[in-house]
Amino acid sequence: SPPIINFPSPLPFHQSLLQLQKSSPKAEEPVTRMAAEMALAKPTISKFTTSSRRSSSRSISFCSIRMSAASTEAAAGGTKKKLQKTAIKETLLTPRFYTTDFDEMETLFNSEINKQLNQAEFEALLQEFKTDYNQTHFVRNKEFKEAADKMQGPLRGIFVEFLERSCTAEFSGFLLYKELGRRLKKTNPVVAEIFSLMSRDEARHAGFLNKGLSDFNLALDLGFLTKARKYTFFKPKFIFYATYLSEKIGYWRYITIYRHLKANPEFQCYPIFKYFENWCQDENRHGDFFSALMKAQPQFLNDWKAKLWARFFCLSILIRNRCVSASQVYVTMYLNDCQRSDFYEGIGLNTKEFDMHVIIETNRTTARIFPAVLDVENPEFKRKLDRMVEINQKLLAVGETDDIPLVKNLKRVPIIAALVSEIISAYLMPPIESGSVDLAEFEPRLVY
Repeated sequence: SPPIINFPSPLPFHQSLLQLQKSSPKAEEPVTRMAAEMALAKPTISKFTTSSRRSSSRSISFCSIRMSAASTEAAAGGTKKKLQKTAIKETLLTPRFYTTDFDEMETLFNSEINKQLNQAEFEALLQEFKTDYNQTHFVRNKEFKEAADKMQGPLRGIFVEFLERSCTAEFSGFLLYKELGRRLKKTNPVVAEIFSLMSRDEARHAGFLNKGLSDFNLALDLGFLTKARKYTFFKPKFIFYATYLSEKIGYWRYITIYRHLKANPEFQCYPIFKYFENWCQDENRHGDFFSALMKAQPQFLNDWKAKLWARFFCLSILIRNRCVSASQVYVTMYLNDCQRSDFYEGIGLNTKEFDMHVIIETNRTTARIFPAVLDVENPEFKRKLDRMVEINQKLLAVGETDDIPLVKNLKRVPIIAALVSEIISAYLMPPIESGSVDLAEFEPRLVY
């Protein structure tokens, strides 16, 4: 049998969260109101320093309209077109919206069909989500607007992009979880309620981020985004793999940034980072729920196909639309962040060191549930990532030229081939055999 790998982990959510005293409804009102508005639109260390299958997508392509908080009418005409064009350009590596086979989901969580479902575990998880530890956490103060007004130059634009992308990612989770909660209500009310409560968390995060955009006199039209964004179809087991990884990598990104800025307050350019310690526990809690879901479906974890898929989703790169488009996780994050290194340098982080820390810690966490993971601590893995960054920069440079589309596409062919070669090479590196492990076997402790 494959060896069990013991790695340090984030605190299990039932031990790591600090219970917060409930405030008056008035204190909670701004965030609750934002979450309610979105509900109508149905469907990251101080050592780092700067040196029936449904259609797979909808026919309408994605574009995001950014509305001025001061005047929505200003979005018409030329300004609107310019903002649309910027959003479309960002879709190569922007967060996706997902849909799945909801009928299969209903079958998977039907306790009469699937006798392996541990309803007692799901009941315990439900009580954790009902406690709502962060109910009063996302309350703004005057520091937000003051910090936004002080932020000038390139950092301001980079930070606005960070808020936009983060808001889109959180809103994507809200839509998926909300629909799962609705569809599973009759089949498995306990699991359905957990999904609904997770959608509450995601709506709260997205609303908080969108409110941050208003400090910069901007906002995302989330209702329009719901209707106009292209949706990617994933089978349920792929939803489990991808979402588990996404939530866990979110935990490690948030806690890493929080710890770094706590140790280096001179880089605290905007107060949203002060909320990351409690915020990241929402991500951790969501990831642990998906871990429980996969344990309830051992066929997703216990064969050779599961090992191949687990490694694929850790790497997670897809080729589509004649260009490189990335889903989550390791490679995507590395390429994404290296394109936006100015943001991380602006808060005092070395982008590549930050990313490798997050990748390694996420991989250690993931090894407890996935049957195989990538050997990300092998120096050759980072060398391959760095080569991918260089190739991706060449690909972006081609897109910036004034050549006609045909010439651009011909220039892209050898570059994409080189990138695909590196991805395959990284995927074929000898993996680390791991396997499903009960999280309770590990002593809860932080790695900092």
